[in-house]
Amino acid sequence: QVQLVESGGGLVQPGGSLRLSCAASGSGFRVNIMRWYRQAPGNEREFIGIITDDGSTNYTDSAKGRFTISRDNAKNTVYLQMNSLKPEDTAIYYCNAQVVITYVKPFRSLLVWGQGTLVTVSS
Repeated sequence: QVQLVESGGGLVQPGGSLRLSCAASGSGFRVNIMRWYRQAPGNEREFIGIITDDGSTNYTDSAKGRFTISRDNAKNTVYLQMNSLKPEDTAIYYCNAQVVITYVKPFRSLLVWGQGTLVTVSS
């Protein structure tokens, strides 16, 4: 069984920075695409950006310039570096990963979500 666990959320002042982490754990899998989303109170879940297994990234227009996604394949971990944070960035941040289960034949592909981590931007 593969699990994703986000961490790094918390309270930050406007203009500050946070780095979120999302680590995949388990056995008999490899991680392909990883994505970040967020959901503000009363809003639908919003896509932020994506990173492929070779490190290529793509972002929504609202994330470009302030948010950076990176990954450490050896640790099965994806990061979201957030700079110049604004109160409207307050949300629960989620990651998901396209995971290939390799201990079964044929291999099976799953989309796994983390439980989310709360980011609050407030003075």
